[in-house]
Amino acid sequence: MAKLEYTFKNDTLFKVLFVRDQDLLKRLVAELLGIKIECIEQFEIRNPEMPPESLGDKFCRLDINMAVNGQRVDLEIQVRDRGDFPERALFYWAREYSTALGEGGRYQELPRVVLISIVAFTMFDCRDYHSEFQPLEVKRHTLLTDKQSLHFFELPKLPELVSRDDELLLWLSLFKAETEEDLRKIEALEVPIMEQAIGAYRSITATPEFREMERLRSKARHDEAQALYKARLEGARESDEKWQGVIAEKDAALVGAREAVAEKDAALAGAREAVAEKDAALADRTSEIERLREQLAALEARLDEDKRR
Repeated sequence: MAKLEYTFKNDTLFKVLFVRDQDLLKRLVAELLGIKIECIEQFEIRNPEMPPESLGDKFCRLDINMAVNGQRVDLEIQVRDRGDFPERALFYWAREYSTALGEGGRYQELPRVVLISIVAFTMFDCRDYHSEFQPLEVKRHTLLTDKQSLHFFELPKLPELVSRDDELLLWLSLFKAETEEDLRKIEALEVPIMEQAIGAYRSITATPEFREMERLRSKARHDEAQALYKARLEGARESDEKWQGVIAEKDAALVGAREAVAEKDAALAGAREAVAEKDAALADRTSEIERLREQLAALEARLDEDKRR
């Protein structure tokens, strides 16, 4: 099975494809949000630009930020699990929400902000591939506000067999596809929107412009990996130095404690010698007292004998 040179999870391809073909993006967003496409009256990409310098930025995030029926909707692909994605997703949502209030605006005017993440790893211990989070009271499950919504679609949990009538799963299967055979299986279902998406994919990935963009992006990913590795290495070194300092302090404290114990042992030995000397002196005095008692008893015996004479 020939592996795809570029998959739909590739963030450069993701941004280029859906910015160029907004009809496809609109269909995808409708399925991800679970609404009919006819219900989308307002649809605008708020960040269509993708200048070369941003592709070379090692920490550039190639998301698609949209205005959909008065809501702000942010769509992104996340391939690697660095162990902090829930926190990162909440940060992205909070940043989008906090910047939506214009100067002098009222809090009631803040729009609903929806973050949609398609992830290539497992996040939650459940069988559901789609999870939506909103702020709820922990006991009554009362909704605090409908202005926060975070959607996560976990690709590893998708079923093996997908019906041609389930457009959401067909879209997600495109993102999960790793080989040409995976794409051919989807094409074999003869679903027009999927054929359109795969056709756009093949057209874009064959262009020199896209390949140059991906080269810059690939370099940025490499630089990011190196930067993160260096940061972890520096962190490990700092941690090692910190622990070495702690160990040195503990060793010094242990040496001090041992010296203190040695001093106490010496003092105790001295005290034991003093006690032994006193015990010896006491024993000598006891012996002297016994000797004097014996002498006194002998004198008393003589006196008694003299009296009897």
